[in-house]
Amino acid sequence: MRIAVTYEDGQVFQHFGHTERFKVYDVENGKVTVTTVVNTNGSGHGALGDVLKKIHVDTLLCGGIRGGAKRVLEEAGIRFYAGVSGDADEAVQAFLAGTLAYNPDEECAHHGEHHDGVCGEHGCGDHDRGHSCGE
Repeated sequence: MRIAVTYEDGQVFQHFGHTERFKVYDVENGKVTVTTVVNTNGSGHGALGDVLKKIHVDTLLCGGIRGGAKRVLEEAGIRFYAGVSGDADEAVQAFLAGTLAYNPDEECAHHGEHHDGVCGEHGCGDHDRGHSCGE
């Protein structure tokens, strides 16, 4: 199994379409064996699904995600768990233990607004405390 997490400063990044990196976890027999940080080079919503597919990710943990990105992931066969927040490593451990708190309907509510591409500069939530854009 290969799990990717939208990633910034050790935390689950809260806006899938603007993530600049994924932390990727290779899992064997229910345990993380290798982790790698992969830069997305500012790929954007649609291309991020291709990035994940190319590196053979089958599961994504993320914060907010919109409908178009959800469809791209579904078409690529990537399971995703939205509405995840907090420490990325802890989120993966919770996922593996079957105790991950997530919200499959979590979306970044400000999508389409002009906010210089940085989720959090528009006052949608306090990302430093693990809140997602929809709160």
